[in-house]
Amino acid sequence: MRSPLRRLLQSSALALSMLVLPSAVLAQAPAATPAAAPEAKADDSNAARAKSQPGNNAPFWRGVRNSGEQQGTTSLPGAERGTLIQSFVQYPGSRYTTAGEAWRQVRNQWLLPYGGALLLIVAVAIALFYFGKGPLGGHVADTGRKIERFTPFERAAHWANAIAFVVLAVSGIVMAWGKFFLLPILGSTLFGWLAYALKTAHNFAGPLFAVSLVIVFFTFVRDNLWRREDTQWVAKGGGLLSGHEPASHRFNGGEKLLFWLGVCLLGTVIVVSGLVLDGLVPAWGETRAQMQLAHMVHAAAAVGMMAMFMGHIYIGTVGMKGAYGAMRTGYVDEGWAHEHHALWAEEVRTGKIAAQRSNARPPLRPAKESP
Repeated sequence: MRSPLRRLLQSSALALSMLVLPSAVLAQAPAATPAAAPEAKADDSNAARAKSQPGNNAPFWRGVRNSGEQQGTTSLPGAERGTLIQSFVQYPGSRYTTAGEAWRQVRNQWLLPYGGALLLIVAVAIALFYFGKGPLGGHVADTGRKIERFTPFERAAHWANAIAFVVLAVSGIVMAWGKFFLLPILGSTLFGWLAYALKTAHNFAGPLFAVSLVIVFFTFVRDNLWRREDTQWVAKGGGLLSGHEPASHRFNGGEKLLFWLGVCLLGTVIVVSGLVLDGLVPAWGETRAQMQLAHMVHAAAAVGMMAMFMGHIYIGTVGMKGAYGAMRTGYVDEGWAHEHHALWAEEVRTGKIAAQRSNARPPLRPAKESP
């Protein structure tokens, strides 16, 4: 009995020693020294940085940022097919940074705040003038004799241009500033649909505005040539404060400034830059830099034109008695002509200019009630 028990104990001890001995030997053995990681360098490639600092993709994003200075390769078509990020530039009013960021700074820090402030200042000034001064004119009694101020063709050209301008102005204001005053009221869904619809209308009204602008120029350019009397009219401020309007021809100095600066100069800038943004000018609008420059010029000119035309719309509607009727019917009373365009009225009286230039009949004058 003793021998089998002794052999069992000896076998158990041997097996236990075989399990414990390797662990003890390993515990006493010196630990292996891991291989030293390579030192990170500023000019590391992305593969080298993955070994020196795993998870640090700075070389990759540095290459993305600087890709505007070195063309890459791509199978996609386009003028900028090899440029992911634009190179560094400094637009007027921006810092020296990538072109896309520079354009964003000009738009958000200059065009939107200062352009919006200008439009608000003009609107407030017009409102203060209206409530403080009231409508101009009405100091000369009507004579009942009508003078044709605008022919049907002239009125059609004006209204086509005016309607296109209003569509462009309203849609442009919503696209530029709508998120500040409409988005909180309408919500994102309704405002998104409205902005999309107005953007589409903006794109279609642009070519109509361009064509009508050319027609307006050739229709009214002859009567908008500058004369000595126009300088005197401007020097006296058109009589806005004195209440006595200086004598002028068919168009006064203010209307001629609006024609040459607003319609011709700013209108041409707006049309050309807008056609670039629409992609309708060959070899232009193909790169982001061209689109950014066109957008900045387009927005600045549009704000200036809207500010000028706000005054024109005011005078042509509620700011001057009888002015809206002239463009609606084409005719004005002889008394109105003498009050606001005395030199033109005198040329009509002497026969130098015909009082009736088309076959359109003057509107019937309503009969006065007996006293």
